[in-house]
Amino acid sequence: MTESPGPSRVQLCGPFAVELTGRRVDRALPGRQGRLLFAYLVVSRSQHITRDALIEALWGDFPPAAAGAALSVVIAKVRAAIGPDIIRGRADLFLRLPEPAHIDVETAVSAVHTAESSIALRDWRRAWAVSLTAQFVARRPFMPETDAAWAQSWRRRLTDTHARALECYSTACLELGGPELPGAERAARELLEIAPLRETGHLLLIRALAARGNVAEALTAYQRVRTLLREELGIDPCQALQDTYADLLA
Repeated sequence: MTESPGPSRVQLCGPFAVELTGRRVDRALPGRQGRLLFAYLVVSRSQHITRDALIEALWGDFPPAAAGAALSVVIAKVRAAIGPDIIRGRADLFLRLPEPAHIDVETAVSAVHTAESSIALRDWRRAWAVSLTAQFVARRPFMPETDAAWAQSWRRRLTDTHARALECYSTACLELGGPELPGAERAARELLEIAPLRETGHLLLIRALAARGNVAEALTAYQRVRTLLREELGIDPCQALQDTYADLLA
């Protein structure tokens, strides 16, 4: 009985890694340009990509002389490293990864959508689990070896994914209660580190502190966000924050 080939896995957050049908290939890619070409094709794999777009993705505003020829060399070397059928096309290129394919950034985006749906359905256990999956990926640096516009765009998207995952996780921990309450507080504090004006983050922190019996600290946290919003935006806290504050005083 022959074994079926393993899955394909691509990790673009944290250490760069590529495994195709169980075979590790990232070390065979031709240096930085090979990694950037492959990564850009991965995050664009639902599209056909022009060579001009690839030149911009690899070299930005400072392409080399004879950029088209330089790109052709990189493409040829990447194809030799990963196999001829993965990158297809000539004038336009597109990627066809062997299935099943697991790509970390796709996993994170999908997981946070699932977490938010689970919160809406009050499925706290599922929200807790999948929001952890999204956090694990989204908190790691995306392709740190480039500052290209496409990479910056993905970093912003992953920062938003991370914030949403923390919000889901803190909410789920609050609803589960008991031993999960410290997790609710930690996640709320981490959320405020990356999104200090996010009122839901302040609300979750205040609720977590109160649930853990730290009412005085929860009241202080409300005064901090009240001052922050007035100084930064000239607005009062949202109604949910004001209602929670009133409940704490009651």
